[in-house]
Amino acid sequence: MQFLFNRINDFKQVKPLTKHEQLVKAIINCIESKKLKRGDRLPSINKMVSEVGFARKTIVRAYEDLKGKGIVESKNFKGYYIADINTKTKLRVALVLYALHTFQEDFYNTFREELGENYIINVFFHHNNIETFKNIFTRITGRYGMYVVAPIQTPDIKPILEQFPEDKLLIVDRHINLANNYSFIAQEFENTTYNQLLKLVKEIKKYKEFVLFYRDDIDNPEGIFNAFKRFVKAYNINFSVKKQYTKGSISKDKLYFFISDSFLWELLKDSKEKGYILGKDFGVLAHNDNVIKEIIFGGITTISTDFKKMAIASANFVKFRKFTNNIMPSELIRRNSL
Repeated sequence: MQFLFNRINDFKQVKPLTKHEQLVKAIINCIESKKLKRGDRLPSINKMVSEVGFARKTIVRAYEDLKGKGIVESKNFKGYYIADINTKTKLRVALVLYALHTFQEDFYNTFREELGENYIINVFFHHNNIETFKNIFTRITGRYGMYVVAPIQTPDIKPILEQFPEDKLLIVDRHINLANNYSFIAQEFENTTYNQLLKLVKEIKKYKEFVLFYRDDIDNPEGIFNAFKRFVKAYNINFSVKKQYTKGSISKDKLYFFISDSFLWELLKDSKEKGYILGKDFGVLAHNDNVIKEIIFGGITTISTDFKKMAIASANFVKFRKFTNNIMPSELIRRNSL
């Protein structure tokens, strides 16, 4: 490895570079010149300290930086190895989401586009299952330079997330209180949903019943349920809460409020089969907007945050590591479904 030590000494002469940057650039240079190849073992921390004279923490930081790019990997008790010779990668990002809902697909596509091709993004889905969440982090911890996570809102996962440095973790979509001052770009569900429902009092009162489809055993936000209960009580509205839509159960003069798109599609299919006209015979309100809701059946009225804006803000955090505590606003998008 004398060639690597020689290259580090060369970069020591480049005064604007920090010691950490000198090490990173020297290793990358040796990969690009094909002196280091995939599978090669790097000098141990102790060896680097004795050869180049830098502090142990400086060398560890450089190796960890290269791990975050996916260039280096560490093996327990065996040291650091070259894992990838693609030196153009700026960062490997683990994106942990609930599931591939349409709105989260919008988030991913915008996030991917905003970061650009030199960022590697691997996506994982936990489906609001704590064991699945834990298993994901058992596999990915220490393998990425950044973790962008839509968390399950339970204290059980806090110790998992609090193991990461503040500049390597971004909480998105749902907020969770962590011990340290982590960045987040999230939604607030209860007050924003309630305030948007207030704008629809006149339309909602046209219907004989306001029906919410809500399940507390999946990723439906509790804040939406709380807002719904507050609203129907405050305005003396006849209501019901159902866990799922039953095929063929659609009725006239009811307003249906959906969090899950799968139930929405079933109801719209039934309405077509029965010849019911959306916005006249029955109404629909949905959470989380997307392009399908914009065009289907003349348009579905939604209460939604802008997931593309959330994705752009998240990508900027990954690129610049600037601390943020951002609650994204939700808005009412009126269409013909009411």
